[in-house]
Amino acid sequence: MKRVFSALCCLGLCSVTSFAQKMTDQDFVDFAAQTDMVEANLGQLAGSVAASQGVKDYGQMLATDHTQDYGQLTSAAQQASLTAPTAIDSQHNKAMIDPFQKLHGAAFDHKYIQEMIAGHTKAIAIYKKEADNAQNASIKSYAQTALPVLQKHLDQAKALAKGK
Repeated sequence: MKRVFSALCCLGLCSVTSFAQKMTDQDFVDFAAQTDMVEANLGQLAGSVAASQGVKDYGQMLATDHTQDYGQLTSAAQQASLTAPTAIDSQHNKAMIDPFQKLHGAAFDHKYIQEMIAGHTKAIAIYKKEADNAQNASIKSYAQTALPVLQKHLDQAKALAKGK
């Protein structure tokens, strides 16, 4: 079982790497906007359905940080003559929001923290690639500025997973 999980993780990281290599600045803006909107939405949900106060607090931090980040992203996108989505698309709604609507308490906490670890790990890989390879200077600067916040979110999710 551990080997299967490890293989899936490796495949996931490889696909993130190849996706990030082929990403245009508009693709990145779309990805970042969807990430911000989903994280803010789930963070708000955590405040009302999580069992642990630590998870509730973490959710509130994500809601605040990702709402603020979305503003920075849209500003950078405008400077680059790109367009940021203004709503969560059906794919992200179905894959990320809907499954959490059915969970409450400890079940929510566990799935939420695991998804935040996976999601922030993926986002950091994509943001790093964009910070190095963006075609537009404002998008590159945005990605570089956002990375420390994403890393903070990942570190705190890992700490929550370990019960700290």
